[in-house]
Amino acid sequence: LLKVRIECHILTHYPKSIDLSKKITSQEARLADAQRAAVNIDDIVATLVEQIAIEARSSEYVEEESGVSARLTITAFENLNSAVERRMILNGEKEGYARVGDMVGDVPSITGKIELVYEGEQEGPAIVAQKLISKAIRTVFVDTFPNPEKLKRNAPDNPYRDITKWFGRGHTLDLLNDLSASEYRTALDGVPGLSALVKDYYPKVDKEKHYLLMEFILHGLAEYSLLGKASLESGTQFKDLLSGMLNMPNMDDEEDDFGGYYENR
Repeated sequence: LLKVRIECHILTHYPKSIDLSKKITSQEARLADAQRAAVNIDDIVATLVEQIAIEARSSEYVEEESGVSARLTITAFENLNSAVERRMILNGEKEGYARVGDMVGDVPSITGKIELVYEGEQEGPAIVAQKLISKAIRTVFVDTFPNPEKLKRNAPDNPYRDITKWFGRGHTLDLLNDLSASEYRTALDGVPGLSALVKDYYPKVDKEKHYLLMEFILHGLAEYSLLGKASLESGTQFKDLLSGMLNMPNMDDEEDDFGGYYENR
């Protein structure tokens, strides 16, 4: 809702669906033909970009009357392409695929396209932007995989159990933004249960989407407080949520007690 000087209100017409939003964003983004040919943006990542704007329009930190226009998603989409292209150049690759971690490059797109209320200014523009990205991941994740909030952590049928147990034993994963495609895949393959989970729910996707979904699971579990996530200088570290508070050297022997703690916290 935009309020102009003559004290009337102008209704802004937001796209009625995310699919329509994605078409508008892709159409209006200023990308060279070479970029469009070499950079691949999976539908999940494109949906996350649009969901950021949706979250901003209902955020307590964003000024409602200023509106959240399509310029946010268009700029974010352009920055996303640039992040992938940069990684391609650094690694000498001819093709590139957007990752969930690339969305950190969208922070300037968000902060430059929204007006904050007082509470948002107190939080800080960059923190608000990160919160919006986090909310977008939470929303899209439960449309892609089972909702972690509806599962018991250590139940035998919990699809995330093997993943969280591995991190619970003290393992960490540093997923750096500039990893080559092969290094990215190797890093994700090191987490037991990730690949199997994707195969269970999406057995027919191609290799690139398979690994994107593996990464998405880690981000989703972190947003639902099943994993810890810390920002590195050039990437993200995933770890056990309580690794900084508890010292449990052998999780195999303590599994039941630890699981009980999580289920009742």
